[in-house]
Amino acid sequence: MDFEPKWLAWEITRRCNLRCVHCRSSSELNIEGHPDFSLAEARRVLDDITSYAKPVVVLSGGEPLLRDDVFEIAAYGTAKGLRMCLATNGALVNAEVCRRLKKVGIRMVSLSLDGADAAVHDNFRNQPGAFAGTINAAELFRQHEIPFLVNSSFAKRNQTEIPKVYRLAKEIGARAWYMFMIVPTGRGEVIMRELISSEEYEELLAWHYDMEKNEADLLVRPTCAPHYYRVVLQRAKEEGEKFKSRTLQFSTGGTKGCLAGQLIALIDVDGNVLPCSYFPLPAGNLRDQSFKEIWENSELFREMRDFKGYKGRCGRCEYVRVCGGCRARAYAVSGDYLAEEPYCGYQPSRNGR
Repeated sequence: MDFEPKWLAWEITRRCNLRCVHCRSSSELNIEGHPDFSLAEARRVLDDITSYAKPVVVLSGGEPLLRDDVFEIAAYGTAKGLRMCLATNGALVNAEVCRRLKKVGIRMVSLSLDGADAAVHDNFRNQPGAFAGTINAAELFRQHEIPFLVNSSFAKRNQTEIPKVYRLAKEIGARAWYMFMIVPTGRGEVIMRELISSEEYEELLAWHYDMEKNEADLLVRPTCAPHYYRVVLQRAKEEGEKFKSRTLQFSTGGTKGCLAGQLIALIDVDGNVLPCSYFPLPAGNLRDQSFKEIWENSELFREMRDFKGYKGRCGRCEYVRVCGGCRARAYAVSGDYLAEEPYCGYQPSRNGR
């Protein structure tokens, strides 16, 4: 496998107008001691990235629309030849925002939708009116012909909503729907007790497999659920079929599970480069090293790419190269990012891989 950066999430602010129960960066509106970096620094980071690679770059947060210069950052990345995207909770989207997003070349926007009605979504987002903001943003994006996808995060409190949220994502015009399974990091640690059990996990992944086989219009994938690709191979073999992967616009993967530090990474507001949005340990910092140096030489990235170093059931599993287990979840539960995926119930064959 070639380890080339294909997709980067970039936390351009930790500030947020919501206070979601699962937030990996514990974002809120006023965060002392973590100021946003300057526009000049943002341009330097984009220069650094494009001197080495041309990944999809998703401007994230916090809520990126809280930065007055988010459009200048996006425009600079577009001019450098990057496919610039934006991740928003939707509450700050209006017609003027849509016009500016189109002008600066934003290619795709992701919206968060964690329930099929206001009661569930607003509870998850800790903010009355959050659901209405998402639905309104979707309508505005349709009006302004801005493609968008829907990210939905699930824990025990809203797992029964999954089929309904999937249908709603289609109804509001999303190009894709990604089913996120909670990773207990950041503020998400408070819902450790709400993590979906490994048995229910398997049932949900089986539901997704059946849904995906019959879904012709919407691009779908489970996220932070790497063992789905083990389920896919098992089911396809049982049914005597070959799994046909579909192109995921402005995302990556589609036939493989955990991509952290292999094809994707997160740059946080302090310049740290982390394997993914939910992994708390940095591989290096862009204020001290180039992105190329961190990507190619970081010991953390090297260990995560060496499947022979994986432990427990993951280390013995014949599906480790297609799954890999969630390294962030392993670290959150055991303190060891090379440990086995704690929310996978599969028992590897005796001979292993």
